[in-house]
Order: sequence, then C-alpha cells, then structure tokens
Amino acid sequence: PMTPPMAPEPMLMLAVTEFVANSAAFTYFTAGALRRNISSDMLPRRFPLQLRTKSMEVFSPQLQELYPDRPMELHLWARQQPLLSCHPDALHGTLFSSAEAFVVLPNATRVPAFLLNIDANVTGKPTITRNRLGGTVRLTGLGLPVPQVKRLETLLKFALWLFGVPRANSKCCPRPVP
Repeated sequence: PMTPPMAPEPMLMLAVTEFVANSAAFTYFTAGALRRNISSDMLPRRFPLQLRTKSMEVFSPQLQELYPDRPMELHLWARQQPLLSCHPDALHGTLFSSAEAFVVLPNATRVPAFLLNIDANVTGKPTITRNRLGGTVRLTGLGLPVPQVKRLETLLKFALWLFGVPRANSKCCPRPVP
C-alpha cells in the first residue's frame, strides 16, 4: 500500500499494480486477443527476413526444394498468460508465444512448415513529454528453446530491435504535432 503524495497544484497521478496489470493480461489472453496472423505482403520491403520459402532456405533448405519461392504466413499467439511485474520506474513483462509458419500454395491452401516457441522479456517505461503521457518499450531478452535455430533467434532479435520495438514506441509515444 502506498499513500499518494499531496500537491498544491493540479497533477496527474497514475498507479498500476501488478494485480491490475496481470488481470488485464489474463483477460486479453482468455479472450483470445493475443493472436496475430502476418502475411508476406504485411512486412516492409526492407525487413531482413521476407515471408517466402526462398528467404527461409538458410534455416530449412528442404522448404525451398519442396515449395520453390512460395509466399508464407506466420501465425503468432500467446501460449500462456503474459506475466507482468511493476517496479517504481518500469513495467516488466514476460511473453510466452508461439509462431507457426505456413507455406501458401497456388490454390490458397496452407501447408504447415514449422512451429517455434518464442519467449520474450520486455520493459515498458512511462514518459511525460510536453504534457503528454506516453512510454517506451525495450526488448530485454528473447529465447527460442530449440538450439538449432540460433541464426533465426539472432535475426528475430535484430528484426524486433529494428522494426518491432520502434513500432511499439510510436504507438506508446507519438510525436507531437507542430
């Protein structure tokens, strides 16, 4: 329990407890809201790994042999409820997710290609800039339990650092309009 400070001038105080944060995580997880499907046309062209069998050849040469240069889809979901902990300066979270890749055939049939479990640790820090409440998100750890996919893990870390985290930050803390 904490007693809020008193101030003579108007102020905004925001308090988030672990109970509130984990209740929200439980609600989103139970409702199935922690799911996302990504197709090859949703990724930026400069993204280091395109969702095509040709791009996956480094990790699975058989995929390119069986399905030459076919588009792919990635289905992401939370395997279990995210765990959140509150600290005085940040909110820390552990996300337990899975990613299943599919090859998209010419008749739109999806063929399962591989399944990865991906666990990520993130830190979110609130910020106030010019009377605007926002925040920043930082990836503090990423783990793939399968040892043979070290190159894929390195590439995913790079991709999240280059694209995922900046996108999350742009949603949390939009640039002020001049």
